Amino acid sequence: MPDSRRSFLKNATLTSAAVALPAFVRGQNLNSKLQVACVGVNGMGFSDLKNVGTHAAVKFVGFCDVDANRFDKADEAHPGVKHFSDYREMLNTLGDGVDAVTVGIPDHMHAPVAVAAMQRGKHVYCQKPLAHTVWEARQMRLWAEKKGVITQMGNQIHSSMEYRMGTRMVKEGAIGKVKEVYTWSAVTGNERTRLFSPPASAKAPANLNWDLWIGAAPMREYAQAYHPFIWRDWQDFGGGALGDFGCHIFDPVFTALDLTAPLSVVAKNSGINDQIWPSHQTVSYVFPGTQYTTGNIKLTWMDGGLKPSHKLAQMPGDIDLPNSGCLFIGENGCLVQAHVAGPRVYPLDKFQGFKYPKEEGRSHWHTWVDACLANKKTSDGFHYAGPMAEAVQLGNVATRLAIPTVDPITGRMDEKQTPLEWDSANFRFTNSPEADKLLTKTYRKGFEVAPAA
Repeated sequence: MPDSRRSFLKNATLTSAAVALPAFVRGQNLNSKLQVACVGVNGMGFSDLKNVGTHAAVKFVGFCDVDANRFDKADEAHPGVKHFSDYREMLNTLGDGVDAVTVGIPDHMHAPVAVAAMQRGKHVYCQKPLAHTVWEARQMRLWAEKKGVITQMGNQIHSSMEYRMGTRMVKEGAIGKVKEVYTWSAVTGNERTRLFSPPASAKAPANLNWDLWIGAAPMREYAQAYHPFIWRDWQDFGGGALGDFGCHIFDPVFTALDLTAPLSVVAKNSGINDQIWPSHQTVSYVFPGTQYTTGNIKLTWMDGGLKPSHKLAQMPGDIDLPNSGCLFIGENGCLVQAHVAGPRVYPLDKFQGFKYPKEEGRSHWHTWVDACLANKKTSDGFHYAGPMAEAVQLGNVATRLAIPTVDPITGRMDEKQTPLEWDSANFRFTNSPEADKLLTKTYRKGFEVAPAA
């Protein structure tokens, strides 16, 4: 084995927990190629393809995209790989000739594709927010466990030096036990369209298979406001700002504090209907306490330009909180983890001379490939990412039922609004049958997600 590969395997973020060996691993040794098929080959799909493809042990065997005009970059990087428009056809045609699948497509199709791959015993790398509903996120985790496949969520900052440093500092007690957490993103839920009703329909271009693009969602006519990117704003296809960035910005919080399922969730927003996500929202969760918290822990999410006051972080008046990030409020100080930037501890006078630990970043994609070859879980597999994705989508359930806020500047909660009480073990809200109806959705025939049990 080359020294570079031996060094990477030694340092990779892998646990020692073994799972059932997929057939292809049993029949091959660690120096064999990992045969990868990609569903979605442009946008984030291409980013994943490009980064996975830099691993020496990867061989691409299939590229799938519903838009025939979006293969160009993939073909230039890896010429000669067979094209498909339908993921089901690709999986059936390639059969045992594919070992692993990347999924980089709109949110509403993550679970249908990923579950279909896992049912066939394929390893899966799936983009955030992993799934479109709470139920789908649960099935993604259960299918990964049932089939013993190696999985990874595409929230790549999980492996970055910055997030690894911040989570290490919290775990090592730099600010003491944590009392409360704030998370926020500058993105708005409908910033790409600024629409609150369906746009004017048009004829789908000849290069786009619109039926396959719609997939599991209710059928509607094509509009340029949906493909290739603005779909995120629409409830049928995306998850708004929380769905877009929640699995990035919650990630250091879940990792640092070992969070599991929330006990309750409540939301306020700027206004919502059954088509589009709100311009801004505030979602408040309560999670069970862990060894890293002072007790049950409140986690607040804000977006659309809302964020907590820098005073909460005990920051100087001439320093503001980053546009997106998270704030840990501890017994002995505060830690601010900017989105894709290093952590900082406050107040400055208390932490004068504080020595920040050194941490190394890792390739999120190579970690997954090496884990597939070695048959070991990564720290960001669906066993971890599934519950975090559930929490994100539980926030969106609360948002869809929320009363609009009366204060768009602070996003202050209406104290009279009743939190939704979540019973994770029994997969239900104990106080809202209306919310229970939003845990899943109806699928178009042919694009269903099979339950794992």
